[in-house]
Amino acid sequence: MNSNFHWRPVLRALPDLIQAAFVTLEVAALSMLIGVVLGLALAMARDFTAPAAAPARWLAVAWVALARNTPALFQLYFFGFGLGAWGINMSPLAIVLAGLSFNNAGYLAETFRGGFRAVPAAQMRAALSLGMTRMQAMTRIVVPQVLRAVWHPLTNQMVWAVLMSSLGMLVGLHELAGETQAQASRTFRIFEYFAVAAVIYYVVVKLLVLGARLMAWRLFRGWSPA
Repeated sequence: MNSNFHWRPVLRALPDLIQAAFVTLEVAALSMLIGVVLGLALAMARDFTAPAAAPARWLAVAWVALARNTPALFQLYFFGFGLGAWGINMSPLAIVLAGLSFNNAGYLAETFRGGFRAVPAAQMRAALSLGMTRMQAMTRIVVPQVLRAVWHPLTNQMVWAVLMSSLGMLVGLHELAGETQAQASRTFRIFEYFAVAAVIYYVVVKLLVLGARLMAWRLFRGWSPA
């Protein structure tokens, strides 16, 4: 089978693809921020033992179970088409943000839950015995250790969010994958466009991982609970 590759159309469209890559980063970053907030809330709700907190605990358990045991594509379609059937229509950007944030929150809830359980309870009691308030003990003793424990899983989740944002092309969002599909459909140079998009994804992910490593080195070097 013979095939001729034509790269000039792709190179001409490269500025548009790079601009779409920034949309990808924006979507991933926003979904991670929302996911971190919701994940923390879900992690704490799952550990509530008071009878009055049972509804919050059940909601957290159901959320985590759905987010972790159903395909991300189905979750995206629920926000895009399931809610639309009930008259709740959202923009492509809102659909992708809702879907990715829902999924991120489910995974991050378990990440944070494991991080909190990795910190011995005796450290909180010791901090309180030294005269710290519970908030001071959390921010100065517990949270830094939790952050250190979950830093690499958080980095992995950010990488996942970048890659899974490509599902946005299925609901009309012109992030990197969506823009690549639109450009390729006009020129029928499918392989060339997606090969270049794959390189852009690779570079973006590698830069994110490198940035996370540098931040970890800056934040955690020489740190110890005191």
